[in-house]
Amino acid sequence: MSIILTGSIAYDYLMSFPGYFKDHILPEHLEQISLSFLVDEMVRQPGGVAANIAYTLGLLGEEPRLVATAGVDFEDYRKVLDQAGVNTSGVKIIPGKFTASFFVNTDLSNAQIASFYAGAMADAGLISMKGLDLTGEDLVVISPNSPDAMVKYALECQEMGIPYVFDPSQQIVRMDEKGLTVGLNGAKALFANEYEFELLQKHTRMSENELVQAVDFAVITLGAEGSRVYENGTLLGQVAAFPPNRLQDPTGVGDAFRAGFLKGYVNKFNLLVCAQMGSLAAAYCLEQVGTQSHAYTLEAFIARFRTEFDDHGLLDTLL
Repeated sequence: MSIILTGSIAYDYLMSFPGYFKDHILPEHLEQISLSFLVDEMVRQPGGVAANIAYTLGLLGEEPRLVATAGVDFEDYRKVLDQAGVNTSGVKIIPGKFTASFFVNTDLSNAQIASFYAGAMADAGLISMKGLDLTGEDLVVISPNSPDAMVKYALECQEMGIPYVFDPSQQIVRMDEKGLTVGLNGAKALFANEYEFELLQKHTRMSENELVQAVDFAVITLGAEGSRVYENGTLLGQVAAFPPNRLQDPTGVGDAFRAGFLKGYVNKFNLLVCAQMGSLAAAYCLEQVGTQSHAYTLEAFIARFRTEFDDHGLLDTLL
């Protein structure tokens, strides 16, 4: 089974605010809000949801196919991903445009305020799932991207009988009810964090039960509380967050979780074990600044996994 990752490729501009956003927000004046935060630090890191997932999957010994759009400034980034084991041959360069950019400011409580510039991502609709030689044994991940492209990929996968994961996350607010419903109704699986899951209920006018019953399995991440896993509409269980050695930066943690989960899934592991793998992958990311700064061997990953979870030797099959 090959993993095809669609979604954003971006540069992340990560900033740190030495205070708490909540101390500077006046609830009675939200309609006139005007804030500026002087930050202590800023770094530019490679990012983007699809690329982040791809990077961690590469660390875990997979060779995912990244199928997305990037700008004329992508070539150095491509080298980083190639070295991580990612197949970047499916990345389409858009002439005259820069790669998408994500600007995020994080305060002392790990609350974040972010903005996203689409750049070359706006042209993701130029890519088609047709012509990629996909089979029913492959798995397409539809993560945040240009909304029209996300709907297009879902419809194409449905037409060709290709299983796909629907992960609209940040783009829920930019997609209409029809687009979200199209993506859900043909999906193999749904990924969302707890807040996004509630937004999805609001924008689709579907209940929690209807959403988890629309897919074979659903994974709702809960931050420090771990994740909930549903299978065939029934709660399979809740998996604890893996305790990090330090709290450094939450950006990209959800992407790392997805990569760890998908590594287990394509190896046909129990869904709860998959979520445990996602939990550890997320911890590695949380311990570093940047979405692609973590690094480890598969052997080290398995050894650390067993300090918190019991896989009964199952993960040895990955070696």
